[in-house]
Amino acid sequence: MEWKTINGDLPLKSLVRKTRSIRRFDQQQAVDLSVLTELVDLARLTASTKNLQPLKYVISRTKRTNSLIFPTLAWAGYLQDWDGPEEGERPCAYIIILTDTKISQSAKEDVGIAAQTILLGASQQGLGGCMIGSVERKHLCTILEIPDHLEIALVIALGIPKETVVLEEAGPGGDIRYWRDASGMHHVPKRGLESILLPGKGEEYEPF
Repeated sequence: MEWKTINGDLPLKSLVRKTRSIRRFDQQQAVDLSVLTELVDLARLTASTKNLQPLKYVISRTKRTNSLIFPTLAWAGYLQDWDGPEEGERPCAYIIILTDTKISQSAKEDVGIAAQTILLGASQQGLGGCMIGSVERKHLCTILEIPDHLEIALVIALGIPKETVVLEEAGPGGDIRYWRDASGMHHVPKRGLESILLPGKGEEYEPF
């Protein structure tokens, strides 16, 4: 079987490369509700442990609600001298992923699958996004009047990207901390394939 490629890269791989964590946005450009709803629908169609489908979603795209959500989030732990995007570069939409504890007490696998699917779909639509796990959950639940049986798993910030993110090979020391250069370009080191793919058996297919 031969892989179908575009410019030497797999279409899906190209999309994965493009789908980075974006933390600065063009705040003046709104995201249509129909686009956000379609992203949630993509997540709805993904795999779910035991097919329980315990995830629920809240969409925010109004200035008022967005302004209430933003202070409950923490941004970019490796960038110690950066407190998050300034006014004008903040997300113009959010999708909040919730776990319905009446259905399942833990849904970490589901959350990861759903969140990455949302970001891939967003990237395909020319949007950027960032999964945020550092959230003042109780405060945000109060603000959004979320019932007690729904727990915030992740917040996904979305909008039109206002920064460039580049992938690069991790250096000899294996430092994987992302960083920004003087021009504001965001650099993300990735471990090499040879460092994560362990030797194993079964390289050659042996028919019965």
